[in-house]
Amino acid sequence: MWFGMVSAVLCAVCYGVATPLQAVAARATSDDRAGVDPGLLVKLLGQWRYVLGLGLDVLGFLTQLAALRSLPLFVVQAVMSGSIAVTAVIAARWFRMTLSVAEWSAVAVMCLGLALLGLSAKSEGTGHAGFAFHLGLLVAAVVFVLAGLAAGRLPTGPRTALLGLVSGLGFGVVGIAGRVIPSLAPGVLVTDPATYAVIVAGVVGALFYATAMQRGGVVAATAMMVLGETVLPAIIGVTMLGDQARSGWQSIAVGGFVLAVASAVLLARFGSVEQSPPRDGAAQSVGVGSD
Repeated sequence: MWFGMVSAVLCAVCYGVATPLQAVAARATSDDRAGVDPGLLVKLLGQWRYVLGLGLDVLGFLTQLAALRSLPLFVVQAVMSGSIAVTAVIAARWFRMTLSVAEWSAVAVMCLGLALLGLSAKSEGTGHAGFAFHLGLLVAAVVFVLAGLAAGRLPTGPRTALLGLVSGLGFGVVGIAGRVIPSLAPGVLVTDPATYAVIVAGVVGALFYATAMQRGGVVAATAMMVLGETVLPAIIGVTMLGDQARSGWQSIAVGGFVLAVASAVLLARFGSVEQSPPRDGAAQSVGVGSD
């Protein structure tokens, strides 16, 4: 189980480093279209910061898969929310930001919550669900595409929050699908709908999160993304896939989960960009933006 926890922490580090890079790149990308622009990801591929962040996301996904082989979904997804703490620490060092006592306290509380989860975790449930469940994940990913496109046409406030939530739900589907795929053998992957759910939901998450960061407050987008990618997968893992905490540790697991997610939402503001980044070679500023 220790290998799974190390993998989950590495996943959080990768995602935590990728977030400020992608936030800066998204804010630097011009956009004159209404709604969600499917070509945004193509534009972002011309930004070296986004490409570097994307590479870290791929590495993070691989370590997430490794973690899901031995840990319950609720543990892996909660540890992944710790990426916000990584982002906060990096922002403080890279961009010479000053973290308040409350913010450092939130980092400490998150570490406590993750430690409680680690101590209470039992190996993942044995269930991989049936074909209908795997197909349902793919259908859900497609539904999220439609929901995100509709959310993109709303006014700025609700648009940002809903795009963040949809992106988080997409990333949550990626985690659930990675959990239920029974084998990484090529013959299994090409015939399993959950494989294609990973692809569709991953693109959904990346596109809608980038759109939310580009056009609105990254605070709301990141906070809703964290909620979307942690809460629903945790519930599904416990109620449908047999994930559970160690006997007698259930309340501690719940407490650790709540502490980790609540701290992540508080620290989500460190994904915010105060201003458009200057030309390469100049200092970038990542801080608290207006929603």
